[in-house]
Amino acid sequence: MDAFYASVEQRDRPELRGRPVIVGWPGLRSVVCAASYEARKFGVHSAMPATRAMRLCPEGIFIHPDFERYRAVSHQIREIFERHTPLVEPLSLDEAYLDVTVELTGIPTATEAAETIRREIRNETNLTASAGVAPNKFLAKIASDWRKPDGLFVIKPHQIEAFLPPLPVRKLPGVGKATEAILTDMGIATVGDLQRFGEEKLIERFGKWGSRLYELARGIDNSPVEPSRKRKSWSRENTFETDLTREEVAAWIREQSPGLWESLEARSLRGRTVTVKLRTPDFKTATRRLTPEHPPSSAGDLCTIALGLLEKFDFGSNARYRLAGIGVSNFPEEEGEEKVTDLFDG
Repeated sequence: MDAFYASVEQRDRPELRGRPVIVGWPGLRSVVCAASYEARKFGVHSAMPATRAMRLCPEGIFIHPDFERYRAVSHQIREIFERHTPLVEPLSLDEAYLDVTVELTGIPTATEAAETIRREIRNETNLTASAGVAPNKFLAKIASDWRKPDGLFVIKPHQIEAFLPPLPVRKLPGVGKATEAILTDMGIATVGDLQRFGEEKLIERFGKWGSRLYELARGIDNSPVEPSRKRKSWSRENTFETDLTREEVAAWIREQSPGLWESLEARSLRGRTVTVKLRTPDFKTATRRLTPEHPPSSAGDLCTIALGLLEKFDFGSNARYRLAGIGVSNFPEEEGEEKVTDLFDG
């Protein structure tokens, strides 16, 4: 979906149309949830600190998010998807993968299916969506961003070899700022540069993920669309405007615990494992997790366990933190699963 939260607000409030809308709470510690394309012209984007957004776009109109409304629209869009295929893998309220290899209405090609779905979304919700069509999920994701907003881009199998080499390497999933810096030091700026490195060399530098980089650079992605994928964890995470002391992080945990617990209560979830994550100003990141004998049964229990985990970090008493997170995982329906997934991946 195109600027989903902001677009819903502009659709439902005509006075906001054509104006720079910023969905989020203004304030020192707040971040932008979404920005309309009018606001993006000023450099505003999601996850940006609200104070920076206000400086970049003084005329911006801050709207407090209404997630129940956004969720209702998301369900409406999901129903449109499922007319065409049962293989729908939601990534968030505004994004999903669809496998249309077998299209339920008889549309013969993926491109025509994408055009039809976009048209139905526009007609039934008065919102626009952009779509990417490709042989696999990785390439479809890149294609979906190619002609935003309200665009469609297709990568056919025979086009992959020419399409990938000029792309900046940061376009590959999993390549964030830190990894991009490492790749730059290796002389890798584009996917074409990465293609010159053999798999063994990449594994030597990046471990198992080196194999994934090797495949992505060649357009290989065999991961299936997983419509039944369960959410493994619930968490809260924030990058702070100014670095916090450990005592200030503890205060943040006390503030976040009730809201996180309410999210679990609303879904009748009882997690066994509590995780706390910290990141220092120099981007050193660590997590501590605990599965106590008696799982948390209240927001107070959750907070107490998290505060105990906070004491187990070894950054030093004078350390400061640019990011903190608290999460809960290992829900009862996952009985028998030993692996605890990373609550804060990406």
